[in-house]
Amino acid sequence: MKSILAFFIILSQIASAAVVDTIQTYSTSMQKNIKSVVITPDNYSNAKELPVVYLLHGYGGNHLDWINKAKGFEKASDIYNMIIVCPDGGISSWYWDSPVDKTFRYETYISDELVKSVDAKYKTIKDRKGRAISGLSMGGQGALYLAFRHQNVFGAVGSMSGGVDIRPFPNSWDMAKRLGTYADQSEHWEKNTLINMLNLLTPNSLAIIIDCGTEDFFYKVNENLHEQLLYCNIPHDYITRSGVHNWPYWTNAIKYQLLFMHNYFTNEQ
Repeated sequence: MKSILAFFIILSQIASAAVVDTIQTYSTSMQKNIKSVVITPDNYSNAKELPVVYLLHGYGGNHLDWINKAKGFEKASDIYNMIIVCPDGGISSWYWDSPVDKTFRYETYISDELVKSVDAKYKTIKDRKGRAISGLSMGGQGALYLAFRHQNVFGAVGSMSGGVDIRPFPNSWDMAKRLGTYADQSEHWEKNTLINMLNLLTPNSLAIIIDCGTEDFFYKVNENLHEQLLYCNIPHDYITRSGVHNWPYWTNAIKYQLLFMHNYFTNEQ
């Protein structure tokens, strides 16, 4: 009898699995189709409305990074009964609407065009209380940037190893192609660096979680952001542990990020 029961438990676990799909959405602002991985829970067909987490990739990546390099993370869709959307943010968009290159309008795309497309296609909670955004590295910066500037769209935000102050890295990761050089266009850099945008926040206006490894080259700027958030009395979760800027760290970090988002969704509904 026990062996039969164990068999059915294993069978149910195999049968229950998040569904991974790839969709294309059209960006009017950039006049092109852009791919996204969309992960829906196994019980999606019976669901009414589900919360959505938008999950951004880092520099040099694409929409497939999370599903290919953080194996197994998609199980969170079933565990927490949420939709996860992994959009293609371009190799080096930094998720800005570039002031110097009008072909890069990824702020508009992610925060407006993509959200509207996902809401139209899927059974989502069409409210900030049912939307969160997170990402790694360039995507960690992007998630915070988009959430800070679009608090009517996103209610919770996370960052893993995020480039939360871009100014110490003026020659890195194609940022000068998106903002102009720091020497010639410093106002663009000052305006678009996260640590200068805390005036957009009020206490509890966003649920915030930040995570960075202590050996990461972005650790110091994340520590500075944490200190400034404390100074401004902005509640947030801040996680540090031994680790560098790599996929083993993010594969671990995403578990805490999605648990945080789940807690936000269940507390808000």
